[in-house]
Amino acid sequence: MTQAAAALGVPQSSMSRRIHALEEELGVPLLIHDGRIVRLTPPAQQLAARVRDPLRQLELAIAEVTGAADPDHGTVRFGFPLTMGSGHIPDLLAEFRHRHPGVKVLLKQAHGAALSADLLAGDLDLAIVIPAPERLRHVRIGVQEIRVVVPDNHPLALRRRIELADLKSEIFIANPPSYNLRRLTESWCQEAGYTPDIAFEVTEFATIRELISRGIGIALLPHDERNPPGLTELPIAGPQYRRDITLAWAATIEAPPTARLSSFLLTNFD
Repeated sequence: MTQAAAALGVPQSSMSRRIHALEEELGVPLLIHDGRIVRLTPPAQQLAARVRDPLRQLELAIAEVTGAADPDHGTVRFGFPLTMGSGHIPDLLAEFRHRHPGVKVLLKQAHGAALSADLLAGDLDLAIVIPAPERLRHVRIGVQEIRVVVPDNHPLALRRRIELADLKSEIFIANPPSYNLRRLTESWCQEAGYTPDIAFEVTEFATIRELISRGIGIALLPHDERNPPGLTELPIAGPQYRRDITLAWAATIEAPPTARLSSFLLTNFD
């Protein structure tokens, strides 16, 4: 309580009176006193979560109007897909950090639906999202090719290209049903005339590749230029086996540091 009062620049007694007055006005307790430790009650936690983003938007709006916003200093909450944890995105983030050391980037990796939900809730400022989020401003910045990944010693590993019908008798490893790639895997296989035999459900793409290397299944996965040893990627015959990569913004005011990062990604993503 003492530290909170100091951060707000008010006497501790004044802050205590204001909290007490707010409790009386709302009709719910906001603080739990446990000896010298003070904790928020569940209603207080809900209230804090709900007002945090509106207060942040007010702060951004005031900074923009008064000219106090600084594009080279601040924090950006940035998300990107689990399938892009190696290679190009880390390279771009490292280059952005080199060019703009004053901008702090808080990273979150998740699947597309989770990233879109975080953008809508205001928990992220900017994200690379696959597939494109319908309810958010976004722009297509690239294409992600989906390939068949098999162990090096698999009978199909010597093929130059694969027809999905050739995988009818294979054991598949896939993401949980909520993932876009899982839904595409099932849809594409059904178009090829069968339902894929999915024996393992895994959230982490690196783990899927580890399991494939041990010969317990195959998977449809995004092309990875840094594919680990022991695996072979095979292109799928047909132009439709790909997904759009989009850059999406939160449904809030775009802060100058966020605009700095989004402009960098739009310029350098290829």
